Amino acid sequence: MTIVIVDGYSTGAALARRLHNLGVDCLHVQSQPYVNGFLQHSFDRSHYAHDFGYTADQDTLVKQLEQHRVTRVIAGTESGVTVSETLALRLHLPTNTPGLRAARRDKNLMARAASAAGLATPLATVASTPDEAARWFGESALSEVVVKPMASAGTDNVRFCRTVGEVWDATTAILTARTVFGEANHAALIQERLIGDEYYINTVSHDGHHRVAEMWRYTKQVGPAGGPIYDYEEPVAADTPEARALREFTFAVLDALGIRATPAHTEVMITERGPVLIEAGARLGGATAPDIVEHYCGVSQTGLTASALIAPETLLSFDDQHATWSCAVRNVEFVNHHHGTADPEAAARIAELPSVVAVFPAVDSDANLQPTVDLLSSPGYAYLAAASRDEIERDYTLLRTWEHAGLHTGGQCPTAAARVA
Repeated sequence: MTIVIVDGYSTGAALARRLHNLGVDCLHVQSQPYVNGFLQHSFDRSHYAHDFGYTADQDTLVKQLEQHRVTRVIAGTESGVTVSETLALRLHLPTNTPGLRAARRDKNLMARAASAAGLATPLATVASTPDEAARWFGESALSEVVVKPMASAGTDNVRFCRTVGEVWDATTAILTARTVFGEANHAALIQERLIGDEYYINTVSHDGHHRVAEMWRYTKQVGPAGGPIYDYEEPVAADTPEARALREFTFAVLDALGIRATPAHTEVMITERGPVLIEAGARLGGATAPDIVEHYCGVSQTGLTASALIAPETLLSFDDQHATWSCAVRNVEFVNHHHGTADPEAAARIAELPSVVAVFPAVDSDANLQPTVDLLSSPGYAYLAAASRDEIERDYTLLRTWEHAGLHTGGQCPTAAARVA
């Protein structure tokens, strides 16, 4: 068995490690010449039998992969979705519905496909100029919108806007920038800002059969630039009414987008009018630690994906409606508030907190840090676990206090022993 991972970054790196440890030969393909430094930081060449890097001539690449008798092709992160599906199709391997490929990257086409299937989506438009965006907002009667790139990730250039001027500025920023994957932005998506509880649902699919591996509830902050900043996320038990509603809605989204043979990461808001699709990606959810998730839940999306790639029948026998968590768990994204050089002692200081069970720095110890404005500018994340949510909340509050004091750039922070009981 030989599996190709296209853009094996973020959780894709964890999948490569898992497959490598299971004795599977993995090959790596880079979808484009440019790789964002944040993503490149997670890449581990040692888990691959061969790294093809970026190959401009896809015909040549296909011939090379045929010689390796590839059995599956899968995306490691969002940037690899289109290339992985194209390669799988050309190699006559299982993949998602070809005719809906564009809708799995373009957020506007995605919403159209979901809406055509009778699923709720935000009121939205696509604008190729700032004037178009501002004019639509002025005529929409909406009090607030979200302006975002059409095909990026990690809250890249996402902004909440309440005025015509803010919409104009946010659209200009997108159109004059490239995505985190190095692609040019030719248009911006302007969406109604939804109000409610936000969730993400990580699934794995085989031959059109879907299973939920993980379901988490988001909590986000609004950053100084007016965009969302990931704060923390907590798991949702599979046997709750909200989980059942989200499962049904998400499976309908996967069907509408033709996601039949890959993992997927779907973001949904439960509003007064019920579940509403924010967006979905035909790939693994990012910024997770599968080993930690499995320790407290017994299953992770990465683990379930690896199993499904090796033996697809294991996915069909997996009961996704009774997964439970052994204790309270929280995945906390770090938020840096200061300019400066990354403090090499920050991770060790965070690990002192009683409920912290794992710390994952996302920057080198000598990196030049800017204040966090999106996921890509976060210095990392940590998992907290304890018998009660109150214990986690105490340590989380202290962590945020430390961050305001300059934790990530060498500021003077109180010790864990100074924590108020």
